[in-house]
Amino acid sequence: MRTNIVLDDVLVEEAMILSGARTKRELISNALREFVTTRKRLNLLDLDGKIKFSKDYDYKRLRERR
Repeated sequence: MRTNIVLDDVLVEEAMILSGARTKRELISNALREFVTTRKRLNLLDLDGKIKFSKDYDYKRLRERR
């Protein structure tokens, strides 16, 4: 998808240095990927304390099956 946007040059330069990205396209793709991953992780943290496991739930036994 093509999109034209105005970016802060100083911020882009700093991000390029920190990320090691060689192009702005690579930088933006990496930033979007990291954003999505972080948001998904935060959504999982929202579930903390909301999931009730059975008293006989044994995660170690389930791992042995793999």
